[in-house]
Amino acid sequence: MQSRVIAAFSIVLAGISSGLYAKKKTPPAPVPALSQMTPDQKVIHALNRLTFGAREEDLDAIRRIGLNQWIEQQLHPQAIPEDPRLIAKLAPFVSLRMSSAELVQHYPTPQMVKAMVDGKQPFPTDIETRYAVEKLVARFERKDAADKAGQTENQDLNSKTIPETWRLDDQQKQILQNGKPPDQTALIESMPAAEQYDVLDSLPDNVRRKLYPLATPELRRKIQILGGSIEVVNQDVMEGKMLRAIYSNRQLEEVLIDFWYNHFNVFLDKGQDRYMVTSYERDVIRPHVLGHFKDLLLATAQSPAMLFYLDNWQSRGPDSRPNARNHQGLNENYGRELMELHTLGVDGGYSQRDVTEVARCFTGWTIREPNRGGGFEFNEKFHDKGEKHVLGVTIPAGGGMGDGLKVIDILAHHPSTAAFISRSLAIRFVSDDPPETLVRKMAATFLKTDGDLLDVMRTMIDSPDFSR
Repeated sequence: MQSRVIAAFSIVLAGISSGLYAKKKTPPAPVPALSQMTPDQKVIHALNRLTFGAREEDLDAIRRIGLNQWIEQQLHPQAIPEDPRLIAKLAPFVSLRMSSAELVQHYPTPQMVKAMVDGKQPFPTDIETRYAVEKLVARFERKDAADKAGQTENQDLNSKTIPETWRLDDQQKQILQNGKPPDQTALIESMPAAEQYDVLDSLPDNVRRKLYPLATPELRRKIQILGGSIEVVNQDVMEGKMLRAIYSNRQLEEVLIDFWYNHFNVFLDKGQDRYMVTSYERDVIRPHVLGHFKDLLLATAQSPAMLFYLDNWQSRGPDSRPNARNHQGLNENYGRELMELHTLGVDGGYSQRDVTEVARCFTGWTIREPNRGGGFEFNEKFHDKGEKHVLGVTIPAGGGMGDGLKVIDILAHHPSTAAFISRSLAIRFVSDDPPETLVRKMAATFLKTDGDLLDVMRTMIDSPDFSR
């Protein structure tokens, strides 16, 4: 378990610096030749490559059913019962189960709070969420009043006083005002939810910070909301990832989710992606890691998180009216990254003209109300309706959304994509410099099976190179 905890913690640290998750880059320790390994060494060798670290219960399971059967189970994760400990630990992280639109409503940014104050955006209807937002509004109004009065930003803007409506005796009030953090935390957690927000709002920021490590997940969320509610969403994503890496029985699936998120990377801390990454990992990456590559590629292409991260939601053809605010025309960010990093690879045989033509194909692939967590939509008005030429294929004029779908089809079936994806997987699971014979076997399977990622993984695992 300890090795898995260390591996999971390293993922979170890497995620903080790169956006969310990062590919494991530490080279594997030298291992003896397969013929010289004991049965347990062979098992641990496989676990080190397919999981976040070997646990004693994993060894017991493999001794009971055999390594090959265990691997076959991992290749079909939905049939594996999940660890009850993981289910219990994930339960408090309610944001992980919300849509992007729900996250926007429950965890508003300061700009959204201001819009509520100005009457430009409605308050949440959920009672507890509304109460939390009202506290943020009150804090905004106090800050606004302080600014107008010429006070400095460092002055404490908390309400300072304990509401007299609380039914607290003198001893409890003394604990809140001057008690030790463990006693303050226990008292606050014994209160109803609304009163918890009141008392936390009355405490100075430094006192709230001292309570945080001692608090239950539910109380921590309230502390985070008062400090900036979007942080709840970010923290849940990272903690959820770490908990799954440590406790999940579906280890290969979790490793593949980490791999494919890194492959189709989006940045956690860019604008509205703060609200979109939760759904991106859960609804776009997770369901497709052992499916067909084309389905995964299309899901990422239509994901609001990807469209926002690479600015394709603002990309428009030459005949559309530029956005008055940002004067956005054609944007090539997604077209370039789609070929260079997602499919063909930097040496995959495309040109700058292909980048431009692909970008033209994806004009109109945008987001419905991104500031409210909206989903994908195709806007015909933004689309470049002219003829395009991509990798030697002519895409006739007037194709609409079908232009982008045609590009997805071309790239998903291209031999360079088969080789690039196969090599990327082999680098992650076999070695930093995988044998070309292995890459060719995997690429052949990719092309033969229409990009079936489960079969590609099985080809890799069954190869003698995997066990070396």
